[in-house]
Amino acid sequence: MDNEKLNQIQRGKGFIAALDQSGGSTPKALANYGIPESAYSSDEEMFELVHQMRTRVITSPAFNSNRIIGTILFEKTMESNINGKPTADYLWQDKHIVSFLKVDDGLQPKQNGVQMMKQIPELTDRLAAAKRHGIFGTKMRSVIYEPDTAGIKEIVDQQFTSAKQICANKLVPIIEPEVSIGAINKAECEDLLKSEIQKQLQDWDNNNKIMFKFTIPDIDNLYLDLYDSPAVIRIVALSGGYSINDACARLARNHNMPASFSRALLQNLQVQQTDDEFNTTLANTIEQIYSASID
Repeated sequence: MDNEKLNQIQRGKGFIAALDQSGGSTPKALANYGIPESAYSSDEEMFELVHQMRTRVITSPAFNSNRIIGTILFEKTMESNINGKPTADYLWQDKHIVSFLKVDDGLQPKQNGVQMMKQIPELTDRLAAAKRHGIFGTKMRSVIYEPDTAGIKEIVDQQFTSAKQICANKLVPIIEPEVSIGAINKAECEDLLKSEIQKQLQDWDNNNKIMFKFTIPDIDNLYLDLYDSPAVIRIVALSGGYSINDACARLARNHNMPASFSRALLQNLQVQQTDDEFNTTLANTIEQIYSASID
């Protein structure tokens, strides 16, 4: 494990930018950016357009390590180049920003009040590719909609099983069991989720470093004592569909829980903006998220 990158993620002052929209969410991300589905006719064209969007974000002067300590990438982004360099190399060498890779393949149909991850048959190969590209860690997402004890236990078990394999490959997994902001009794879902995670941490090898990405909880600082485990190096927050103003207001009330926003980070950016307009808009958004992320 790269100790410089570990120190930046564990102790750095800033947040993690999530730029990992995948096949299912890419059309919506492009539409929000001002590019309709009629502008492309194949997945290849779609991914090229979203890579152009991500490149514009990453190469912006506003996107730097003064405010951003890490970023989460989609596999095609990792395999692509920015300014003639592999994306993760550009991010570390030119921006001093640590890269994570989204490794899940999306979600199974809803059952027991949750959506578990699909099986990831290519996980071994994906982890090997991540290591070749100098990736520091991974991210994988599940979703909780109801306070169903069995469903939440299944999600946590599945996430920790995958996390063991990721740690065995000397990468740091971000475990993301998202609680939908529209969940039935969201606070109860979050209590059940925390309880199942604490059970897993009791028997976890503390040499295997892990991170968590949670929906901003209804009870402030709910997850803070998970840091009592020596294995947990950082807990970050997803925006979950909250507006940026609402997400930042909620986030600011939670100690040592920096953002890892996607939609909220990109929501005000438009393809037709001039570079000055784009960079100013991005800088203002980054500053707002950064201010809510630091203690």
